[in-house]
Amino acid sequence: MREVRQTDRLLVTRRPWRSECRRTFLNEPEQLSGQLSPHLQERDKRGKGAQLAKLYVGVDVSKASLDMAIQGSKEFRSFPNDALGISRAVEVLHKTEPQMVVLEATGGIEMAFVGSLVAAGIPVVVVNPRQIRDFAKATGRLAKTDKLDAGILADFGAKVNPSVRPLPDVELQKLRTLIARRRQLQEMITAERNRLSSVAGVVRERVKAHIIWMQGELKQTDDDLSDSLKQSAIWKQKDELLRSVPGVGPVLSATLIADLPELGRLNRKEIAALVGVAPFNHDSGTLHHKRRVWGGRTSVRPSLYMAALVASRHNLVIEAFYKRLCAKGKPKKVALTACMRKLLTILNAMFKSNRPWEYEMAA
Repeated sequence: MREVRQTDRLLVTRRPWRSECRRTFLNEPEQLSGQLSPHLQERDKRGKGAQLAKLYVGVDVSKASLDMAIQGSKEFRSFPNDALGISRAVEVLHKTEPQMVVLEATGGIEMAFVGSLVAAGIPVVVVNPRQIRDFAKATGRLAKTDKLDAGILADFGAKVNPSVRPLPDVELQKLRTLIARRRQLQEMITAERNRLSSVAGVVRERVKAHIIWMQGELKQTDDDLSDSLKQSAIWKQKDELLRSVPGVGPVLSATLIADLPELGRLNRKEIAALVGVAPFNHDSGTLHHKRRVWGGRTSVRPSLYMAALVASRHNLVIEAFYKRLCAKGKPKKVALTACMRKLLTILNAMFKSNRPWEYEMAA
């Protein structure tokens, strides 16, 4: 073993706070109670005005586990995704004081953990999984495991630094759940209707009975959506504002209130790109392809499409716009997509000015 001589000058051969941070955070979370965070210890050593290194933590959430990693660290920690495991994970993160915790959206499985982080005052960001996968490919990481995903999430937070957004309140989460359930019922009804042509006898009768039952559930869900909008004074006012536009019905109104809180806060180009109805260029060198729409919020577009279809026949502004595009030779689907974008920008402008539909304003 090499001997290091004692001198009157400080000889630094490694970064002890970094390895100590990794060891305390990742290997012994049970012993954190009553012990000061290594980063706080280091701050005491350096002085109150010293700048601390920013820690970004990635957590890969599944039904069974919460897999945690710190950006720049090879260590890995896993907790069960239950009440006790969430409590232990939050305790570890609270002691470590991260700059940000990054998770993927997993269809609602992450909400219990996210809610606990917000309650503990820990900044958390829930990111679109497509962004994380694209980031991983861009950095040359093609393999996919829970451990690797947690590390990629932490790296994404450190390098992209996504903005922290407030967690939706309980009532808004309930409204989103109702809208998602309505969409599921519609998909199941369509699937069962498609099966009718390939079944016979007693199975056919059961499929018909199932369709009737789901139609009843769909009607009950619509009633629940209507009641939810009426119970909130703010939602009721927004609903009345949206439904003053010819072509906008209760489904699109509830969808925009629940799934598009940015409506009225962004400009027309930003809101169109956010929803996925803005055409993007696809050019390279001397090649110039047709512009296409892609990405955006899939939960909003189906309802917006149906509203634009109705508005192209019963809304004078959208109808004139649709006919003008068709007269120029635009394909009907392209013209209808343009109507979706125009309808969305009209609704966005109405939310900004808080004024109901006026033909002169929209023309």
